[in-house]
Amino acid sequence: MEEENSNITGKAPVRIAFIHPDLGIGGAERLVVDAAVGLQSLGKEVIIYTSHCDKRHCFEEIRDGTLKVEIYGDWLPSSIFGKLSILCSTVRQIYLTLVLLFKFRYYDAIFVDQLSTCIPMLLLACRTLLFYCHFPDKYLVKPGGGILKKLYRVPFDSFEAWSVRLADRIVVNSNFTASVFKKAFPKVRKPLRIIHPCVDVKAADLSSQYEISESISSRKLLISVNRYELKKDIALAIESFAALRDLSSDQFSDYLLVIAGGFDTRVAENRKYLELLQDLCKQKGFSYHTVKDDWKNLSIDPQVNVLFLLSVPSDVRDALISTSKILLYTPENEHFGIVPLEAMLREVPVLAQSNGGPLETVFDGKTGWLRPRDPKIWGNVIHEAATNSSYDIKAMGEEGRKSVINEFSADAMASKVESEIMSGICSSTPRRYTIRCFHGSVALLTLAAFTWLITTILSFYSLSFFNVIAGTNDYPNFGLSLWYGGTVTVLLIITVAVLARNV
Repeated sequence: MEEENSNITGKAPVRIAFIHPDLGIGGAERLVVDAAVGLQSLGKEVIIYTSHCDKRHCFEEIRDGTLKVEIYGDWLPSSIFGKLSILCSTVRQIYLTLVLLFKFRYYDAIFVDQLSTCIPMLLLACRTLLFYCHFPDKYLVKPGGGILKKLYRVPFDSFEAWSVRLADRIVVNSNFTASVFKKAFPKVRKPLRIIHPCVDVKAADLSSQYEISESISSRKLLISVNRYELKKDIALAIESFAALRDLSSDQFSDYLLVIAGGFDTRVAENRKYLELLQDLCKQKGFSYHTVKDDWKNLSIDPQVNVLFLLSVPSDVRDALISTSKILLYTPENEHFGIVPLEAMLREVPVLAQSNGGPLETVFDGKTGWLRPRDPKIWGNVIHEAATNSSYDIKAMGEEGRKSVINEFSADAMASKVESEIMSGICSSTPRRYTIRCFHGSVALLTLAAFTWLITTILSFYSLSFFNVIAGTNDYPNFGLSLWYGGTVTVLLIITVAVLARNV
């Protein structure tokens, strides 16, 4: 207890752990990295636990060792034949959580985002737990699949609703997400705090070391920055680009559409969506070029209309954004959207859909444009903006930069996250500690009982199978199956504990 109190008075650094499923390149990952770096700069001792992190596909702060990262469970599958991704993600996070518990590490605070599966068990490993909701997982499910998919989702959605309620603090990324969260989890009575993601204002002030080749910089750039996922609706950028061609056919060869973003070769959706976008370019009669490495020699032929950049490094991306006329932000009902802030910080106006997070970041007619999803409308805005016929691009860029610096700086976000964490630590009481231990213990016992049930069922059917093979008609002993199931469960627990102590 004395050690815990010393953390509050400053005699020892406050220890904070982040739990994130897949530390790749994306908006959620950018927020986690920014929050971790910000807290670290404020004197906190920070570590990130994840199930996967590829040093070739992550942010620089992870790659260069600025943040300490430990990976557990990467050997477990992220999907099975491209399916059951939520089941695999849940199993991977449970394993990650058990490793952390069996290492007997205790933290002043734990920051959890995306998956809430680990929350009940991690109550045993910290004084306060903050859950950051980018968007309710139940609303991220792709439509279709029929009744079987709905039944498959029931236990995961139910557990999400229960586990989220156990977090000490709940934070969301925007007012839009807050409204969706309340609809998704009506039984959650705890207040929702809003902490917007941030951009690194200081880094943007430094001129990029990357030099764009003349074959690209000499063109009028339009850029779209998003992960290669269907929900990001990158096709809208290509369709709008085609509409622009109809309005300025004589000068269209001066334009270049750059599509940059996170691309993970392990993810089937990334590969398929890239192919779909390339096929769309062919349908529209566009010549395209795709680059996934060799960034030092990035250049294109004059006839190229669309440039695809896969997992582009930050310095290359930032240099391209700074050189662009407009950022095309295509997602519909995006939870927040960090990319528009990065563009406005570099005095580049943003064209986005008139819904979701951009309603809180892009001011129509002042820092960019908010328009419905209509390629012809988008094409017209691009044409008028690029020709300076209706809009003062320079003035809009300057206004956008002011807005970002005042409202969305990294220092401001770090201070808000620190405030939430310290408030949670200071509000800890013996009664709350007892309740947390109860919920954590129930979660662990439930997990053990569920594992026992599954192994018992498998044992029962395995015995039945061997009886058939042996040609006997004896009905398998269910009691023996229970014993086998219990033995396997105990062995699994011991195995995880041994692995945790040795990895």
